[in-house]
Amino acid sequence: MTTLNFSVEINAPKEKVWQILWDDQSYRQWTSVFMEGSHAKSDWQEGSKILFIAPSGDGMFSTIHKKVDNSQMVFKHLGEIKGGVETTSNWGGAFESYFLTDKDGATELKVELNTTEDFQQYFKNTFPKALALVKQLAEK
Repeated sequence: MTTLNFSVEINAPKEKVWQILWDDQSYRQWTSVFMEGSHAKSDWQEGSKILFIAPSGDGMFSTIHKKVDNSQMVFKHLGEIKGGVETTSNWGGAFESYFLTDKDGATELKVELNTTEDFQQYFKNTFPKALALVKQLAEK
């Protein structure tokens, strides 16, 4: 696994950025960069299961490892969903973390994620686009 880091400064309060990240409608908008129609199913509580689902029904299953409202969200990926079946994979144990901090009246959003070598370039290309969309939505 390789760890990748991304960040963006957003001219909006942390509370608004948090809402854009995790509200179902806006979540679907900014994650469309990764796959159009993808969404998440969860109660969004720390310790709960979360499913990251593509329109086909395939995706990933994870847990919400840590959640601090308006500040931190950490997912621990456990495996993949293929044909409706959850299977452990080489993603098991990978973390995807979001950190929001105040920065002179704006919000700095940092993302740290573990990825396999196969997906490194994909995330290097798509995550900046996704964060630019979060910024656009939050600054409206």
